[in-house]
Amino acid sequence: MEYGTMKMNSQEKTGCAGGGCAVCGQAVEEGKVLCVECQELIATLRHNYDKSQSQPPPASDESSELPDVLDAVRYRARDRDNNAWYVSVSEINGHPVEIFASTAFDRDHHLQSRISNLTTITRLVSLILRNVFMGERLSLEKTLTQLIRSSRQPGDLPMLLASILGNYHENYQQLLEKESVVPE
Repeated sequence: MEYGTMKMNSQEKTGCAGGGCAVCGQAVEEGKVLCVECQELIATLRHNYDKSQSQPPPASDESSELPDVLDAVRYRARDRDNNAWYVSVSEINGHPVEIFASTAFDRDHHLQSRISNLTTITRLVSLILRNVFMGERLSLEKTLTQLIRSSRQPGDLPMLLASILGNYHENYQQLLEKESVVPE
């Protein structure tokens, strides 16, 4: 690649065709286009650019609404007791933003407390994923909302956690009334 003449700092610098660095005009090793300092500068810029492309947007107070339809990857897995599980990971731009898990036995009433715990875990992990990959700001209200929505029975673990953490939220009763669904 051959560089012609360029203007920098009101001085004329000659690129590789004239024997100097293509950026700053300093002397370069034979067969090289850039001096060591400019090579390091470009490497740093590339590293920082690549790093900036993988970073989520800065957190904001505005809620990042997820689209109604997302790409997802479904996994089949077995736990230590050999129970079959289906795990779906919803993605935006290849980054996970939600995770759901279900089993064929989720209609079993004996498993309702385990399922509400599972729902709680996946809702809270999804909240964290949206923070990491979408820059959605985490808040106590969002955490409480997910706990309340995870509850399947009065007094289950998600509702217990929500009621305790609700002591730290000034509008917990209003949030509880808004989010609670009367069991069928």
